[in-house]
Amino acid sequence: MTIASPTPTTTTSTTPAVASPAPQSSMRLRELVFGAACAAAVRAAARLGVADALGETPTGAEDLAAAVKCDARSLRRLLHTLSCYGIFAATEDGRFVHTDMSRMLREDDPNSLRSISLWCTEPWTWDVWPRLDDAVRTGSSVFHEVFGKGFFEHLHQDAPESAHVFNQAMTTSSMQSALDVAELLDLTGVSSVADIGGGQGHVLASLLERHPQVRGTLLDLPDVVAKSDPRLSDGGPLAKRVRILPGDCRQSIPVKADLYIIKNILEWDDDSTRRTLGNVVAAARPGARVVVIENLVDDTPSMKFTTAMDLLLLLNVGGAKHSKESLVDRITDAGLLIGEIRPVNAYLHAFECTVPG
Repeated sequence: MTIASPTPTTTTSTTPAVASPAPQSSMRLRELVFGAACAAAVRAAARLGVADALGETPTGAEDLAAAVKCDARSLRRLLHTLSCYGIFAATEDGRFVHTDMSRMLREDDPNSLRSISLWCTEPWTWDVWPRLDDAVRTGSSVFHEVFGKGFFEHLHQDAPESAHVFNQAMTTSSMQSALDVAELLDLTGVSSVADIGGGQGHVLASLLERHPQVRGTLLDLPDVVAKSDPRLSDGGPLAKRVRILPGDCRQSIPVKADLYIIKNILEWDDDSTRRTLGNVVAAARPGARVVVIENLVDDTPSMKFTTAMDLLLLLNVGGAKHSKESLVDRITDAGLLIGEIRPVNAYLHAFECTVPG
């Protein structure tokens, strides 16, 4: 008797196959979650002064370590890490040379980002970044909860070194963008300029140097304008054409001018933005120009940097960088008429506005 073999049973799985991530994606995510290591390495190199010690010829880790007074073996490890990101480069014989990025960690480089690099990695930042999920959940700053006081109170009362780094970073950033702003703005028909919340006045000084027929007013908090650009201060070459006015633009702007400049001060909170723009409209003559200059989180080559700063603002002061749409909304809500919107450089956009008649 022949026994028939059973028919094989075929089982069809209903579970969809899960594709493995591409090796490049897996590697990139691993690199990103270790981003703190890169930031810490940049900070360490800046604080040690490695870029300043490295000259124009290839130099070994031992000689660099002697120059900056640190352990040679550990310095080699630090430089090897940074070289992976294009910050310094290693030669075939194991010595190190500058790259475009490492040069910007030098204090004497005209495009130096040393102060910015230190500012973005100050000790307080390592305490608040792990609380980003809380800030996103609540939409509020976590700074007071972490440190028991507000951001600026902490800097000036408990962290004087961080306060100094902050001032240096803001000064460097303003000086580097001032020439770009001065080159962009057409001052035809303008006889007076008011730099509102203008810090130490680097933008105003650059404009006055470029336009000898123009007079200017610098308005900012008393402690800030007390350290104004030497070109504007008593005895400076532009002092006779400048009025330095201590004040808070969120409270009032007692200045009449043909052109008002508002640069990087509309990012703290919506109430401050509303009051500042409203005070400009209240003070200005009909037809006066208002140029708002800000970093944007969209439509810009610097989005990775600007969006990171946006999150840091959420953490420390509950503020935000603007998108083009959000800034247009706030400007028009204040009653200003928006004209052309133009890039100043890779990091800034200028919104040309007019006070309605």
